[in-house]
Amino acid sequence: MKTYSKILSLLCVPILGSFFGCGEKPGEEGADSQASFAYVTNGVDPFWDLCAAGVRIAEKEFGVNCEVLMPPKGVVDQKRMMETLLAKGIDGIAVSPVDAENQTPFLDEVAENTILITNDSDAPKSKRLVFIGTNNYKAGRALGGLVKKALPEGGEVMLFVGRLEQLNARQRRQGVIDELLGRPVQSLEQVKYDPVDATNLTTEGSKYTILDTRTDNFDKARAKSNAEDAIAKYKDLKCMVGLFAYNSPSCIDAIKEAGKLGTIKICGFDEQDALLQAITDGHAYGTISQQPWEYGYESIKMLKKILEGTQPENTYQEVSFLEVTQGNIGEFWAKKKEMAELGKSE
Repeated sequence: MKTYSKILSLLCVPILGSFFGCGEKPGEEGADSQASFAYVTNGVDPFWDLCAAGVRIAEKEFGVNCEVLMPPKGVVDQKRMMETLLAKGIDGIAVSPVDAENQTPFLDEVAENTILITNDSDAPKSKRLVFIGTNNYKAGRALGGLVKKALPEGGEVMLFVGRLEQLNARQRRQGVIDELLGRPVQSLEQVKYDPVDATNLTTEGSKYTILDTRTDNFDKARAKSNAEDAIAKYKDLKCMVGLFAYNSPSCIDAIKEAGKLGTIKICGFDEQDALLQAITDGHAYGTISQQPWEYGYESIKMLKKILEGTQPENTYQEVSFLEVTQGNIGEFWAKKKEMAELGKSE
């Protein structure tokens, strides 16, 4: 690995955002013989707390030191955090890139100085060694399938997402669109994307119209405002689809305040408690869970294997997703709580 001396001065700059470390850290007594890894998210959200639980479990199981870093302000904070990690001599980083296309040159620089893998969202053109995550196009199609079950008669649908710079968000969105419009399944490597500003998407013979895709750049207040605006603008809106963890709960709040629970269906991604409760109560149809604890666990496991000299057999390690509806909500919610507790246990 190259020496990353040009950013040593950054060690004096506090890291923005929330982070925790588990066990001893580099420089603490007894830490010299243990590997040090970092798990860098693409934002701050309860989804990442569950990923962090998997990191904690792996840390104990594999006897390594880990930090979890959550950048609150996107690309700039994420870059600063990784620069600081390199200056500290981190052994490996697992990151979910905010904007893979524009971050690739920097990610390549990181890869030249430490072990770099991606998870949750990929940067396939970078020099990362492996991507660990759900096939988001396939998961998007599964979400589209939930919409079709929730709305068998068809109707107008709105999509809500934090941002579309992330590859996983684009793949997820396209999967929903293709499933609802009855298009052929595409391979992950050759997905053709509808324009991000496309409106009133439909096809001959389809019962569904995708009115629009609203982004909020991880602004929770804006996420709710987007949902409120959609309810006010589209009188025949039948289903709201949240592509990021907080989007569906924002939609639920907006629907409740508009007095339209049951009238507008909800399907989503991930497993925030508000969405799980809505599924339990019958106010949301279902969600697609990426089982995020697996992201944290498998990332640390992979970093350790690579550090020990075992290269990944493939550049993509798929993590399976799970459809959660009223039929399995109790079992799934118990599993989520169990994994979170295991992650916190000493």
